[in-house]
Amino acid sequence: MTVRPLTGAPVATRIVDELFWTLRRAGLPIATSQAIDAARAVTLLGFESKETLRDALAAIFVQRQVDTKRFVRAFDEHFALALGGARTFWERLARDFSAEETSLLRELLEAHGVASAASSDAGFAAQNGEEERASPLVSLLTGSDAELGQLLVAAEIRRVLEPMKSRQQVGFFGQRVLQAAGLNEARTALAGLRRQLIDTLGAIRGAALADALHGELDRVQATLRAHVGRTADEREAAGSDGERRLATTDFAALSPAEVQEVRLAVRRFVEKLAGGERVRRRRARAGKIDPRRTLRRAFATGGVPLVLARKKRTRGKPRLVILCDVSDSVRATARFMLELTYSAQELFEQTRSFVFVSEIGEATELFTRGPIETALARAYGGGVVPVTANSNYGRALRQFEARHGSEIDRRTTLVILGDGRSNYTDDGAEVLDRLRGRARAVIWLTPEGRGTWMQGDSAMGRYERAATKVLTVRCARELEDAARLLVSLR
Repeated sequence: MTVRPLTGAPVATRIVDELFWTLRRAGLPIATSQAIDAARAVTLLGFESKETLRDALAAIFVQRQVDTKRFVRAFDEHFALALGGARTFWERLARDFSAEETSLLRELLEAHGVASAASSDAGFAAQNGEEERASPLVSLLTGSDAELGQLLVAAEIRRVLEPMKSRQQVGFFGQRVLQAAGLNEARTALAGLRRQLIDTLGAIRGAALADALHGELDRVQATLRAHVGRTADEREAAGSDGERRLATTDFAALSPAEVQEVRLAVRRFVEKLAGGERVRRRRARAGKIDPRRTLRRAFATGGVPLVLARKKRTRGKPRLVILCDVSDSVRATARFMLELTYSAQELFEQTRSFVFVSEIGEATELFTRGPIETALARAYGGGVVPVTANSNYGRALRQFEARHGSEIDRRTTLVILGDGRSNYTDDGAEVLDRLRGRARAVIWLTPEGRGTWMQGDSAMGRYERAATKVLTVRCARELEDAARLLVSLR
């Protein structure tokens, strides 16, 4: 495939520099010596043939066979934009807006107090040696892909992502990265700029230009979130020993094939629990030897013959009530918890299932009428409660107490599965404390480790004080430990 050549040394240098950062964001390490060799290859080959250039750069950058597809995908995506032009913010705007309109935007940005950043493609002023950093609005809008790549590996972003260990934490740390990069501040500033554009250009063109700026910020946000996801994937991969054991693999990191294997493992484990329980009941029918009654009977005959007296222990099945958060952050763990509950019906006298996000709804019949796959699909698809809202633990707990609190008694074990992130709303910890006073036990299962509790909007510290016990459940082995605890509470 032959493409048109790119003329102009500044343009070619910019595209090659941006390619290096694109490859770095894709997870390929780029050493200085490799960058020098790549620049020489581009000088010799030019941009006449995309395939020839790609093969030459692959020989420089691809060190492992597994990196080949990653390199090709990043290279093709990068040059699909680069060879079509419109790589910078101003070039993209020029496709849909006149020179007069973009010139007005430059003036408004200069009036914003950042003339030096607005008048060049450099963008991130602090990254280019200037003493004062440009406002986040201009930095994020006008920065090139290479400068955005530099921002992603900046010390501040690395510090934000340092505590992240699991793919399940991507949402939380993604928000922190957006805040550190100034995206929230930029969106606030853009709201004021929209009013100025409408006043100057009119309602139609002014709003269109403001919408285009919103689209640019959305593009930056998607890049930041993708970087957080890749970082989580790399850390999970680095933490494994090569062979990933399903019993200790985070639920959120399982492939579709591995999900099926873990589902079978959960069912086999439940069968073992049920089998052990049946053996215990069979032995209990004979009863334990009662030493006192045996001795009293023996006195009547002088101890001959000795007749063993036994006592039987009546132990009723416990009742189980489970409340599952089915929002995105805990969906992987909730699936297996609900499946375990579905498979372990015979271990409990009565099992009731509830799902919640912001509202709570009962799913007991849903999980007893048909196949588990159908029930899960309906629960996650909004068939019981709306699943698009943010989690609101306080509202869900209060609704449960008002509707079903009187049904909780000393034979009931209440299990709540959720990450305890309240989105800065009422956490309802006092409701949990009241429910514990009525129930046999309140067990909270969370997919987050203790190190993240009480960070940001987490209320797990308050829930821990109100619950009987809190367990971290992120893999099959930890789920098995939780199941053993539930069966033992009788």
